Amino acid sequence: MAKQRTRLIPTGLFDLASPIRIPGLGRKWRLGGPPGIETAEEVATPPEEGRVRIRCLDYGPERVAEREVEDLGAFLTEPRPEWAAVRWVNMDGLHPFVINSLREAYPFHTLAAEDVLHVPQRSKLEAYDDHLFVVAHMMSTGDGTLTDEQVSLVHRPDVLLTFQERPGDVWDPVRARIQKDSSRLRRSGSDYLLYALLDALVDNIFPILEAYGDRLEAIENRIVENATPRELQQLYAAKRELVSLRRVLWPLRQVADDAQRAEYGGFQEETAPFFRDVYDHTLQVLDIVETYREMASGLTDLYMSSISNKMNEVMKVLTIMASLFIPVTFVAGVYGMNFQFIPELSFRYSYPLFWGVCISITVGLLIYFRRRGWIGG
Repeated sequence: MAKQRTRLIPTGLFDLASPIRIPGLGRKWRLGGPPGIETAEEVATPPEEGRVRIRCLDYGPERVAEREVEDLGAFLTEPRPEWAAVRWVNMDGLHPFVINSLREAYPFHTLAAEDVLHVPQRSKLEAYDDHLFVVAHMMSTGDGTLTDEQVSLVHRPDVLLTFQERPGDVWDPVRARIQKDSSRLRRSGSDYLLYALLDALVDNIFPILEAYGDRLEAIENRIVENATPRELQQLYAAKRELVSLRRVLWPLRQVADDAQRAEYGGFQEETAPFFRDVYDHTLQVLDIVETYREMASGLTDLYMSSISNKMNEVMKVLTIMASLFIPVTFVAGVYGMNFQFIPELSFRYSYPLFWGVCISITVGLLIYFRRRGWIGG
C-alpha cells in the first residue's frame, strides 16, 4: 500500500542526504502506461480505517451543516439537502479508491484525478466544459522546517472538492466565516468559496515571510557583532529555502491570473475582481521573496566583509608586533656576533645600555604608530 509522503524544501543542493524532489517528478513514472486513475492498483480497494478523512460542509443563505463522512458509499448515494446552495467536500489523505469514487459521483476528468493522486504537481489551472481543476501548494513551518503540501481543488457550479495530502490546513478562518449568517460566503456560490480558499493559501505565506524577515535581521545583528561560520550556514539555508519558495509561488501567480480570465461558465461575473485580488497578493508575496533573497545575498557580502575586516585586524596586530621586534632583533643580532673586538663588550654599562636602546626604539615606534593612527583611537 502506497505511503503518504511529506515533501521538505531541500536544505542542500545536490545533497544525497536531502534529495531534491522536482514538482511533477515525485512519482514512479509508468512509461507507456495508460493515462488516468482507473488503472491504479488500489482503485478497487477501499482504504483501511483512519487512512482517509472526509468532511462535508453544506451551506446556503439560511443554514449550515458540517459532518464527518463515515460511509462513503452511503454519502455519495444520498441526495443533497434542498436548502444547500453549495457543497464543500474535503479529503485529508490521498487514496485511489476515494478519489475515483468522488470522480464518479461529481464527474471530473480522469487526468485531473491522476494529478490529484500523483504528487507533487506544478501549480496550474485547467478549465473543462463543466468543471475547473486547480493545483496549488500550501506552505507551512510547523517544526521550524519549511514544508510544501499539494492541494488539489475541483470546482463545479455548486460543488467544490478539495484534496489534501495529510490532515491540517489553513482554511479554518474560511470555515468560521461560513458559520456566520452575515458572511458573503453564505450568499455566494462555490466560485466565491474557491476564491476564499486560494486567497487563504496565499495570505498564509505572509506570516511565513515575516518570520524569514525576523530571521535575516537576527543573522545580520550576529554578523555585525561577531561573525562566525554558523551565520554563513544559516544564510545559505535561508537563501535555498527562499529559492524553493519562489519556485512554488511563481506558477501560483499564473493560476490566479488564469482564474480571472478562464473561459469557464461556472464562474459568476462578480467573482472575477476577487481573483484579481488573489493575483495582486501573489505578486506582493513574490516581491517580498525577491527582497529577502537580495537581503540574504547582501548579508553574505556583509559576512565576507566582516570576516575580511577581522582578518585585517589580526594581520594589523601581527604586523605591529613584528615591526616592534625587528629593530630589537637587529640590535640583539649585532651584539650576539662572536667577534673579539666589539667596542662595547668591555664597557661596564653595556647591558643596561642595550636595554635602554631597545626600550627607546620600541617606545619611539609606538609613538610613531599612534600619531599615524595605526593604533589606538
